[in-house]
Amino acid sequence: MNETTPAAVAQAPAPSGEGAPRPAAGSGAARRLAGLLQRQGALAVLLTVVIAASFVYPTFATLDNARGVTVQASFLAVVALGMTLVVISGGIDLSVGSVFALGGVLAAWASQWGLLPALLVPLAVCGAIGLLNGFLIARAGTAPFIVTLATLLAARGMLLAFTDEGATTYLVPKGSAFAELGQGSVGGFGHPVLVALALFGAGGLLLQRTSFGQTLFAVGGSSDAATLMGLPVARTKLLVYTLSGLLAGLAGALNAARLSSGVTIVGVGMELDAISAVVIGGTLLVGGAGSVGGTLWGVLLLAVIQNLINQIGSLNSSYQSVISGGFLIVVVVAQRFLARGRRTT
Repeated sequence: MNETTPAAVAQAPAPSGEGAPRPAAGSGAARRLAGLLQRQGALAVLLTVVIAASFVYPTFATLDNARGVTVQASFLAVVALGMTLVVISGGIDLSVGSVFALGGVLAAWASQWGLLPALLVPLAVCGAIGLLNGFLIARAGTAPFIVTLATLLAARGMLLAFTDEGATTYLVPKGSAFAELGQGSVGGFGHPVLVALALFGAGGLLLQRTSFGQTLFAVGGSSDAATLMGLPVARTKLLVYTLSGLLAGLAGALNAARLSSGVTIVGVGMELDAISAVVIGGTLLVGGAGSVGGTLWGVLLLAVIQNLINQIGSLNSSYQSVISGGFLIVVVVAQRFLARGRRTT
């Protein structure tokens, strides 16, 4: 699932002949190495941390612990998948944490009428929020940071109004098909994990095998150049923000099914975790390059860090934010050097 960025403009061929400059030996290999590190650096770090932790903490390298880590990571993974598409397009979506919480409450409320309402209601409302984001950004030309910050506040306000300032908690009926969606498992791994993997597989195909994916990379690389090429820039941005809202709402619904209730305090700061996972996974914040596979490794790396903090026991969970912030700074700085190296080699 490693998507590559299509070239928006073909480079002119180098002049040939006796006086033509020759590329430095190994320059192509250096570019490939820089690209590989940018795309797969998170996976290398993840494997290193997992192997080291397996020797230090015997309870870490157990199947039960792996099941717990993957289930906890699955909800962030679904949100981060939508964030990946948005960031590749050159945008940002700060509303996903509030949309995630709103989707969970709406799903728990609608679950009294069955599985389909529990899924369709949050998808409709959260998809509409994403569509509004996309319209204001793509059609009205408003800055993504401002628009999604506004919908972050609006979605949280809708959540509080719907739950009487958090005083009302909607419960998922026990034994219902919706509860089974969040709490059931196949082969010991929870249904949310399987849903997340299926979505990431679809996301990889979308980016790598469809014209929409190629257009998305081109739009993120240079919106002006994509417009000159006749690509549907506005429609592409509209779709990615709508997908981000839909995926955040779906993740909230799955979380409500897992918890058997619509918890109102979840999702705070989730947008920052999603952005961290996306950037740690190698997607450039400036847009135009990235992969859903890298995002998956970034999500798992953050989940493993949290699990290790729990394994240590003496550390507060807030240390995860410190460590995640440190990883993010290192990755962003590394991406700048890698991008510079790919330009100069």
